[in-house]
Amino acid sequence: MRSIFPSAAVTSRKYALVSSLRAQGFGVGSFETAQPGANDLFLVADGEGITAPARTVVIGCEGREVTPSRDGAPARISFAAEDTAVGNGFARALIGGADMPTAADPESLALLALAERVAAADITVLINGPTGTGKEVLARAIHNGSARKDKPFIAINCAALPESMLEALLFGHQKGAFTGASSGGDGFFRAANGGTILLDEIAEMPLQLQAKLLRVLQEREVVPLGASVPQPIDVRVIACANRDLHAEVAAGRFRADLYYRLAVFPLATKSLAERPQDIPALAATLILRHAGNRNVIPWPSHAAIEQLMLHDWPGNVRELENVIQRALLFCGGDTIETNHIVFDRPVTMTFQRTASVTPIAPVAVPSEPETLGNIVQMSEFAAIRETLKACNGSRIETAKRLGISERTLRYRLAKAREQGDDIGSVHNWAASA
Repeated sequence: MRSIFPSAAVTSRKYALVSSLRAQGFGVGSFETAQPGANDLFLVADGEGITAPARTVVIGCEGREVTPSRDGAPARISFAAEDTAVGNGFARALIGGADMPTAADPESLALLALAERVAAADITVLINGPTGTGKEVLARAIHNGSARKDKPFIAINCAALPESMLEALLFGHQKGAFTGASSGGDGFFRAANGGTILLDEIAEMPLQLQAKLLRVLQEREVVPLGASVPQPIDVRVIACANRDLHAEVAAGRFRADLYYRLAVFPLATKSLAERPQDIPALAATLILRHAGNRNVIPWPSHAAIEQLMLHDWPGNVRELENVIQRALLFCGGDTIETNHIVFDRPVTMTFQRTASVTPIAPVAVPSEPETLGNIVQMSEFAAIRETLKACNGSRIETAKRLGISERTLRYRLAKAREQGDDIGSVHNWAASA
């Protein structure tokens, strides 16, 4: 992993940020004891000199602003102390990139620290946890932190592959081994030779194939379909499961010997609701990931973050990603507000609290919950109204800010008028398109 070299001013003014980056696995270098490498980054305070713009993040202490590095210019981020939770998340995303895990909750940071130690040991790993909690992201982090990082990382979803073809796809096959095999194939294990193979949803693997996988793990060799001579492999195996494999073994659906062969070092990811301090950091990471080429990256308000932290997240990080993408669509300005937050179902009050969350009044749930489509449409009309106001009624500029065509905007305005909401004229905007 690349190291960061913060200036003395950054270390003094943003010590919490530097400590957070160190806790997430970044090396923190000092100009007094080491020289930066070709891939290392510089963190400088606003107003300090810049020697390598493309590898520099300028950090300020006022306002709320985040700008990715573009065309060789330095990345910039500025935030005050009250915005630390989101600001640190934006900074981590700017510095670490999209593939690095995001963590701020103490338990998540402890899991990353453990994964870093596991990465250094070339052992088989089993990651268990609910769907959408970042198991593959953790597996990639283990691969990227290991001596195999320059070799292939191949992720296989065992539930998504046809059962009749799974053996050939995993272990390879010879020409003529089955109908349609006009040529031979290496299979995923040999394709990952020297690197790491991730077997996701391992609980879905058929019992007969589990026995063959057990032999691969024991002997470190595969026998391609139709062959009689085994082929040696050098692959690290990481398996993931969203079901309790102990229960699967007890039910006879998973081999006990394979379980113990895979669980050399078991790790577990928790649901998003169980690690609420990750939510602001994840929201910032996802905003930066999905903001595209916007000139202004929207910053979530305190109320919006509070609303996210009070949700119970049955869909975990994948649901949060959906919510953030909707918020970016509805947000026409520089701030994501609570009315831009649209969940997949009516929001119910959760009574989980953390020290960083101020309780708010429970959200009333209507006796006849609105459909997601209705909620999205209402939020869409509100976003258009706000953006029209911000653009002084210019439909051309409004369409640009919303990332839609003028034709689409005209269609949305007409649809609103049909439902009695004359967005285009209620504020007497002068139509400029």
